[in-house]
Amino acid sequence: MYAEILASPIEYLKGVGPRRAELLKKELGIFSYNQLLNYYPFRYIDRTRFYKVNELDSDLPLVQLVGRITDKQTIGEKHKKRIVAKFSDETGTIELVWFQSLKWVEENVMRGKVYIAFGKPNLFNVTFSISHPELENYPRPITLTGNLTLQPIYNSTENLKKNFLDSKGIQKLQGLVIQQHLREVKETLPAYVAEKYKLISKREAILNIHFPATAQALQDAERRLKFEELFYIQLQLLNSKQQRILKFKGLRFDKVGEKVHLFYRDILPFELTNAQKRVIKEIRVDTQRGVQMNRLVQGDVGSGKTIVALMSMLLANDNGFQACMMAPTEILARQHYQSLVSLVGEDFAKVAVLTGSTTKKQRILLHERLLAGEIDILVGTHALIEDKVQFKNLGIVVIDEQHRFGVEQRSKLWRKNSVPPHILVMTATPIPRTLAMTLYGDLDVSVIDELPVGRKPIETKHLFEGQRLRMFGLMREEINKGRQVYVVYPLIKESEKLDLLFLEAGVEQMRYQFPLPDFNISIVHGKMSNADKQFEMQRFVEGKTQIMVATTVIEVGVNVPNASVMVIENAERFGLSQLHQLRGRVGRGAEQSFCILMSGNKLTREGKLRLETMVKTNNGFEISEIDLQLRGPGDLSGTQQSGVLDLKLADLAKDQIILQEARNTIITIFEEDPSLSLPQNHLLKSYLEKKNKGISFDKIS
Repeated sequence: MYAEILASPIEYLKGVGPRRAELLKKELGIFSYNQLLNYYPFRYIDRTRFYKVNELDSDLPLVQLVGRITDKQTIGEKHKKRIVAKFSDETGTIELVWFQSLKWVEENVMRGKVYIAFGKPNLFNVTFSISHPELENYPRPITLTGNLTLQPIYNSTENLKKNFLDSKGIQKLQGLVIQQHLREVKETLPAYVAEKYKLISKREAILNIHFPATAQALQDAERRLKFEELFYIQLQLLNSKQQRILKFKGLRFDKVGEKVHLFYRDILPFELTNAQKRVIKEIRVDTQRGVQMNRLVQGDVGSGKTIVALMSMLLANDNGFQACMMAPTEILARQHYQSLVSLVGEDFAKVAVLTGSTTKKQRILLHERLLAGEIDILVGTHALIEDKVQFKNLGIVVIDEQHRFGVEQRSKLWRKNSVPPHILVMTATPIPRTLAMTLYGDLDVSVIDELPVGRKPIETKHLFEGQRLRMFGLMREEINKGRQVYVVYPLIKESEKLDLLFLEAGVEQMRYQFPLPDFNISIVHGKMSNADKQFEMQRFVEGKTQIMVATTVIEVGVNVPNASVMVIENAERFGLSQLHQLRGRVGRGAEQSFCILMSGNKLTREGKLRLETMVKTNNGFEISEIDLQLRGPGDLSGTQQSGVLDLKLADLAKDQIILQEARNTIITIFEEDPSLSLPQNHLLKSYLEKKNKGISFDKIS
């Protein structure tokens, strides 16, 4: 009976009613009492601390002031209409500004009255102002729940605020639910787990996350809720891995046949690094076990992942199976195709390519050859997932990931064969350990952590606008040695028109500095057709042009060993992993290569840190960890779409230890009780049964 009360629709809570309930559902996704309790504060403030006007500073987050409204007037017309009030104490005056709910402000905010104002101070033309402050009568009635020095602040929206559901309104509702129904909160972790890590009960945690009695109580509540969150993500991932092993047989690649031997002995143009050998061995062991392989290969830019993938695909061919390789973009798919053909030649293995722009006629022929088993390796984009694409017997799928393939898409590939093929996922730049454990926690991980012999580390310089002539000088020097140069501009949807103007202005400047006929320039940007892009890229690859000016289209894998300089314009606008990936486009030959980061003079603290990191290190693993700390996991290349990371409290950058504890605990549980049939694991079993109702296991790859 009890648990049902917390599942009650939110409109039944006193003070909510149908209208506010609609808003809570639409704006915050809160449908029940339970979901309200799981809507946590995003910070806490000390409500006993009052600032004076002369103590304000625009770096302060949220402040409280006591003062009198000395003047109030409406300014502007129509949608520019706003109310501005002067709010004064004995040390000075600030402005309170409202752009919405004007009628309410007009009727309820009185001249001459003393209020407590609460909000974020902003400095504009030497005057401080607070937009849409929370106002309370002074003195404050004694109605605030919990510890006044740690009052919860909740995220709200404009629509909610109009209906009195600002942070304080939400706090009031939380207080009500907790007062009436806290005893109905059920324990969600097995007792032995909570005991082992000295975690407080779920009930205590819910109370203290909303209304902490002390700073220590808040810390304990956060630790408990973060652990639970990460624990259940790991339970799902490792359970799906477990189920796969129990449920699916894998194809056996019993022999290393002549394709692999010949390729290794006669065709491979260079010696493999020890790291490459190690990873190939891990794949070899995986594919002999009769269990479906699901492996993630992490390697830095230029560490030679393609060779590892190719050798794995040839291993499949030797055992009578076909292989396919998927890339996120057409340019990249064609590139993989070209590099595979150049490595294996036309006769050694039959390689074909299928993308969105393959013609209907070519497609029909391709489908026939695939079904007949005449194609050994098929390279392509998402087009490979289409149901029409049928293989004779698919043995291995290599996914060049860029974090763009969701769980769903991986699982579609399984259905291409009666026994699911082996899966090898490769990432373009390293993923931080914690992110790999959460996003790819159901995969085994291999790491290629050394670069091929003879590669010189790329030299990275950061130059400001005033040092542009030095940049041109370096470019000229390298072009005179017969090398080529990339110049990359940012292009972002929001400021597309402006960005293209910058690109055009940049090209003009280039043409002036590097005039025809001695110099030729290729241009590639997102607004061009695929055919035009291909044509320009091709000219650069063949060495007909010395300079390639582009927007970030080239970020994902253009291989021109002769290119030795990468110039990145407005470098402060790129994320760290993007910068690192762009830098990886040069330094592919034996020559010394350079990366020049051009930026404006005004840099944010984070922008500066990003550029300093790039100059300081070439190590992608190190860079990925710093990137995670700077941006947080939500941003890291589309993790939001992957749906795994719906984290409310845990932070993958800061909570690495908790994540490791949670994962290790689950690994131990599955080792001791694979089917979760022991009484102490009953909670976990019923959680998975509830979660997986309606989801067949082939979808959880």
